[in-house]
Amino acid sequence: MGFNMKDLQRMQAKLMKMQEDLQNSTFEGSSGGDAVHVTMTGRFEVTAIKLNQEVVDPEDVGMLEDLILTACQDAFTKVVDAQQKVMSSMTGGMKLPPGMGF
Repeated sequence: MGFNMKDLQRMQAKLMKMQEDLQNSTFEGSSGGDAVHVTMTGRFEVTAIKLNQEVVDPEDVGMLEDLILTACQDAFTKVVDAQQKVMSSMTGGMKLPPGMGF
């Protein structure tokens, strides 16, 4: 591939900066036609859950639980997609073995 040590060090520094930026970013997942919003960091930490009042029905707690779970999964998927995009930009689309990357 023709990389020298300085090239590898620059790539590593760039990757570390991109990882840090990603981890400090926030991602929002939603469900129920935007009735439930979940905010998650690039570290997969849930930082906020917002509910529209009309989805809070004491007679149907199960539906609310499902909406929250779906919004969390949506946010999680967005974080994973962002991680893959960062890695793809660094590797030129090459697939890395499991454990390499984030």
